[in-house]
Amino acid sequence: MTTRNIGYEDFESTVRDNDIVLVDFWASWCGPCRAFAPTFERSAASHPEIVHAKVDTEQEPELAALMEIRSIPTIAAFREGVLVFSQPGVLPPAALEDLISQVAALDMDQVRATVAARKAKSHSTAG
Repeated sequence: MTTRNIGYEDFESTVRDNDIVLVDFWASWCGPCRAFAPTFERSAASHPEIVHAKVDTEQEPELAALMEIRSIPTIAAFREGVLVFSQPGVLPPAALEDLISQVAALDMDQVRATVAARKAKSHSTAG
């Protein structure tokens, strides 16, 4: 499978409707983004079961702002619709493979419980 370009309109459905989604936030003028692109493409070819999506931050500034992207490239990983990783910078191929393994191995029941506990704590301290 190859990478797919997504934008504001299809971002939520892409993340929600697929088990694992890796998103590369990038821009055409960004040298490190261009250097990372072949690594991301090879990963997409090696892992057809995982959606490898690209968001052009120049074309999608609202989405980049919503995702709090401050530096590019930024790689975000979603599992079952939950953001489980987001980090700026280029990932070497071995690090990208390690990220995929870690995301695939997550206990999502535990992740959802942790997210719920943090939201509950946030609401109790905000009031």
